[in-house]
Amino acid sequence: MTELLTTEQAARRLDISAGTLTVWRSVKRYKLSYIKIGRKVRYTPESIDKFLNERTQSGVGQEDSTPGRGRRAR
Repeated sequence: MTELLTTEQAARRLDISAGTLTVWRSVKRYKLSYIKIGRKVRYTPESIDKFLNERTQSGVGQEDSTPGRGRRAR
């Protein structure tokens, strides 16, 4: 059986407050899947992992932020 996480447990995994997660859900801020069982809201660990993976940045191809690099001296 799939483990179901409460809003509080899911928020801890995301390192945000439960209130923030509730707001994201109510305003559809992010595409983060959840399950409604009556009035209860639950998340699967897989949906949390997918959400995080979709937001993972590689850092490849980012502009060098070293001062003076890539700029022409005048």
